[in-house]
Amino acid sequence: MPQPIPGCPPGLEYLAQIDQVIIKQKKELFEIFTGCEMQNKYHVYNTLGQQIFFVQEDTDCCTRQCCGPLRPFDIQVVDNYQREVIRLVRPLRCQGCCCPCCLQEMEIHAPPGQVIGYVNERWTCCYPKWDLLNANREPILTIGGPLCQCKCCGDVVYNVMSADETNEVGKITKQWMGLMELFTDADNFSVTFPVDMDVSAKAIVFGAAFLIDFMYFEQSDN
Repeated sequence: MPQPIPGCPPGLEYLAQIDQVIIKQKKELFEIFTGCEMQNKYHVYNTLGQQIFFVQEDTDCCTRQCCGPLRPFDIQVVDNYQREVIRLVRPLRCQGCCCPCCLQEMEIHAPPGQVIGYVNERWTCCYPKWDLLNANREPILTIGGPLCQCKCCGDVVYNVMSADETNEVGKITKQWMGLMELFTDADNFSVTFPVDMDVSAKAIVFGAAFLIDFMYFEQSDN
């Protein structure tokens, strides 16, 4: 069991010491062959390939089939000691630039029940952006994506910027999986940030990767 770090939410001690995580979505054979949406599951690794978290969506079958990638969810992040250390909570919202009054948002809890921040979609006409807020809803970071979210020909990179958008401090990269993209919506992401970034900010950036996955890459028409 890692030693507690002052000011660090329990279970995030290891996250406080690293600058990159790799998120790999588990491929569900039943979903591949039937097209029926299953609960998303992910393994999270460090750069040495060691698993540090397991992530699982908590939704019911009806919600997954009826709402598809727009579905509301609770996502549970557990560590190697089976402790739930982060919870991501997304309400049901519309998606698209034509709905500026009902943009995507997500709460990040660490530990569950204690909100440490939010990921809020910003209304834009072309390039997607998200504002990352602390528990007091004060802006701490911004994420900007490319005009084209196409995943068929290479990595898709989302830049993590300072709140005033003057400095790049990290990246969320949707990794291209080659021909596998044709058969499954199971996706891989890498998330990088400064090793000395506040651990709560790291957890918010980490959580933002899952919102981006659902918004742009969790399509069921493959």
